[in-house]
Formats: sequence, structure tokens, C-alpha cells
Amino acid sequence: MIKTYGSAIHGIHAIKITMEVNISQGIRFFIVGLADHAIRESQQRIETAIVNNNFLWPMFRIVINMAPADIRKEGTHFDLPLALGILAASQQLDPARLKDYMILGELSLDGSVKAVKGVLPMAQCAKESGFKGVIVPKANAAEASVVEDLDVIPAPDLTAVVSFLNGSGEIPPCKRNVKTIQDGRDLNGLDFAQVKGQEAVKRALLIATAGSHNLLMIGSPGAGKTMLARRLPSILPPMTLEESIQTTKVHSVVGKAGVKGGLISSRPFRSPHHSISDIALIGGGGSPKPGEISLAHNGVLFLDELPEFKRQVLEVLRQPLEERVIHVSRANYTVVYPASFMLVASMNPCPCGYFNHPSKECICGPGMIKRYLSRISGPLLDRIDMHLEVTPVPFKRLSDQGSFTSSQVMREAVLTAKLIQENRFRPIPNVFSNSQMETGLLNQHCALDRAGQSMIRMALENLKLSARSYNRILKVARTIADLEESKHVLASHVADAITYRNLDREGWSG
Repeated sequence: MIKTYGSAIHGIHAIKITMEVNISQGIRFFIVGLADHAIRESQQRIETAIVNNNFLWPMFRIVINMAPADIRKEGTHFDLPLALGILAASQQLDPARLKDYMILGELSLDGSVKAVKGVLPMAQCAKESGFKGVIVPKANAAEASVVEDLDVIPAPDLTAVVSFLNGSGEIPPCKRNVKTIQDGRDLNGLDFAQVKGQEAVKRALLIATAGSHNLLMIGSPGAGKTMLARRLPSILPPMTLEESIQTTKVHSVVGKAGVKGGLISSRPFRSPHHSISDIALIGGGGSPKPGEISLAHNGVLFLDELPEFKRQVLEVLRQPLEERVIHVSRANYTVVYPASFMLVASMNPCPCGYFNHPSKECICGPGMIKRYLSRISGPLLDRIDMHLEVTPVPFKRLSDQGSFTSSQVMREAVLTAKLIQENRFRPIPNVFSNSQMETGLLNQHCALDRAGQSMIRMALENLKLSARSYNRILKVARTIADLEESKHVLASHVADAITYRNLDREGWSG
């Protein structure tokens, strides 16, 4: 009996799988151990690849057990370890080095090794399990080499891997220095300097980015909501190595890891269409995969035309916005995906789009406006820190040839505020920005003087804000203070933060 080692994905983590191959008298082929259909049909790929690479397919009874047997195994990345196990059991491969490597890869009929999903978490599993190295498809080698102190062997084809394990051929390991990660922002030429006017909106976006606050923009069609949102990546802070690895793991599981170097070095900006299903947004499905909110982990999730999303889809956002993870529970599995993202959304103020427009008349009745706005539930609005009204830019302003605030200037301000928050929260685990502060930290870092307390009390009484909204105002005020490099939260900062609760005031209810 021969043992080879692979891995199975659970959530965004991996579990070691041991494949026991036994050959005895007979002519049948069995795979046991909760293997899915893709693994069960692998016999045809494996047999053809073995024969086409001038090896012999054993005409005996082959039994393969994939342990532990109570964990479901899915995917085609078990092809290569299964093929090597069969060759070792039939004495065509020296099994001595099999115990040193976790092996991953899908086989083509000609024996070449094709790229697979989830290589980064599986390579991390190999290191944690004590393996010397991991044998992966050549196309996945850069991704696996993110894991330090692990030999990453890029496998071009079955023959080369057999020669390597037999000691008759060499495959140089893939190595890279992940500490030299670069800021990989792909801006496509987008810059806030290209946006004429809207300086107040830019400042709100600056505040939201500096504190990782959720933001909702309300405005008429053509006011520039989407244009402004799509320039957010130009002012996002660079990713740390830890954030980059976390984000790459999520994308690796769905087969979208970075092509160049394998490591995602730019913060994600995800913008799903409003027709998306709740499963596509939060993750799950028959074969569980992360959804859009997890693909936006450590980045931005932009929901354009927010009221057009299905109510059920929007309501599933409430839990991950609070907990920054998403728990997906089904009859046969439960997984947890990371979901720490900054939500940016946009919407029209009414069905026709011109409610509160400075020059165009709204044709919607009060009832229509109220029904339209009610598509966004109160509990969801409470979880959005900033509500911002975006008004169209006058023609005179559009024709202005002057200079406007650039992304570089805004980003420098963001980095300054982020550094202040980094120093503030360094001793506190899992808190990196003002938006993540809980009650204890709010009391410690957002203490108000008498003027500030009086101002926020008036706002609570007049706007009838919830306790959650009160906390949101304090968090935004703390970020405004950080941007001004103020140690204390002043009344002016609180007043500024209150202005970003537009949907709480009268006039937006229709």
C-alpha cells in the first residue's frame, strides 16, 4: 500500500488529505472516502495520461481511500497525487520521497499538469502539516511561493514529476521574496483631479476612506455618483503583507488569484450588478465558494443603484457589516468567510430621480417616494456611517479649466489618518480603523467636551437617531479629528459628522 498526500478546501482554509492506494488481484477501480463526481471520473484522465506518458496502467484491482473519510473532497486537483500513488503502487515510481511533499494538480490527457484553484491555502496547509515542500502546477507556482520556508516544485507534466521523485531529474523550486510586495494599484488613469466641482463630495469620500466608513450617496442621475465611486481605488491605502495574503487566499479559492506573482497587491474593488442573487453575494452554493462580499475583503464593495437590489439580497448584508465575517450554513456544511470591506452605495432619491433636484421637477408623489426609499430598511441604513447628498454640477463649474483636488493629495491625507489609527489601535487585536471601534474604545477615544455632548444630544432629539447611529456619528467625528491631526474630538468635528446623516432628517421621507 502506498500513501500520497493532497489537500481539500474548507471555506478559505485547507485540510490535509491522505490517499492510500492499494493494488491487488482483480480488474476493478474504486475510490472511497466521500469523493465528488469530478474525482470519481478522474480514472479516465489518469489512465490516459499514464499511458500517453509511456507508463503502464496496472491491470489489477485498484482501491483508493481518501482519508479522513468523513470530509467531502471536491475538485480535480487530486489527479496528480492519485496518478503518482498508482505508479508507486505498481512499482513504476520510487515511493521514498512521496512522504516529503503535498501534491496538487489536474492532469490533461497528454500528462501535462493544469492549474487548479485554492493553491495558496493548500500550500499553507502543507507547511503547517510539516511537509518539506509542495508539488503544484507550474501556473500556480508563484501563488504557492508566497508561503515561506516551503519548497515549491513547479510541475510541468507527469513525466517530469516522476523523474523528480525518482531522483533522475531536477525541477528547480520556485522562490520569491514576498516582503518586497509593491503597491499594485491599477488605476486605469482614473484620478479625482478629473472630477470638476464636487469638492464637498470628495471630502466625504476622503473621510470615508480614512476611517473605512460605509457610505451611501444619494443624488439625481448624472450627478457623478458612479464616476466618483470608481475613483476610490486611487486613494485607498496600500495593503500590508498580511492583508495581501488574506485577500489572495479568498481569490485563490475561486480561481482568481493574482496572475503576476500570484499575490494580490491592490485592494479589491467589487461592483456586482443589481440582479445578483443572495448566494452570489454572500457565498455558498452546492459547492461552497466565497461571494462578492468576501471577494471585496480588505477592499471596497460598490453597490450602484442600491434600491434596485432585491430586498432579500440587501438584508443579508446586515450581519457581515457588523461582524466582518459571513457564516454560511447549509444542510451538509457550515463555512465562515472573511468579509471586512468598506461598503459604498449609490441611489436615486426617488423613482424618477429628481426629488430635491435644484432645477428639474420631480413627478413622483409622496407615497411613491416613501415606498422607493423604504426598499432600504432602517436597520441597514443604521449600519451605513455616512449618508451623502450629491447634487449635479452647474454648467459654469463644468466648463471651469482650473485645477481640482487630486487623488495624490487625498491619498496623502488618508495615509496620515491611517497612521494615526494604526498607532492608536496597535495593542488591540482585530481593530485597524475607526469604523471598527466598539463601545469601550468609543468611550476611550471619542470622549466629548460639554459643547460636543450638547450638540450630539440635540441631534439625537431632533433626528430621533438610534443608538447605533449615535455610535456612527462618534466614529466619523473621530476620523475627521484624525484628518485634522487633532488629539481630541471637538464640537466642530461632531457637527461635521452629523451632516452626514442625510436620510435621518426630515425632507427625505417624501
